[in-house]
Amino acid sequence: MIIAQIESQIRYLTNINGETTDVLVPVELWQQLISSINSDNVSGLAWINEQESKAQILADLQESVRQAAVVQTFPVSELWEDIEG
Repeated sequence: MIIAQIESQIRYLTNINGETTDVLVPVELWQQLISSINSDNVSGLAWINEQESKAQILADLQESVRQAAVVQTFPVSELWEDIEG
């Protein structure tokens, strides 16, 4: 989607002084924008994962291995809550 198409769908809200304070974006456009921001077409990883430090990735992996070793498991719904949180 090109910028002109995006801009034509966006509406701006102003305060009593005429200053722009907020933007209204149609839900479908918002979902498309969030989807494009949150994933990398090459790696398939979410943007947040791409920006995470290698040290943090390693720490997360080590913690996961430790939890698996002591058979500490979590319901999938709980894992999704952490991601969406």
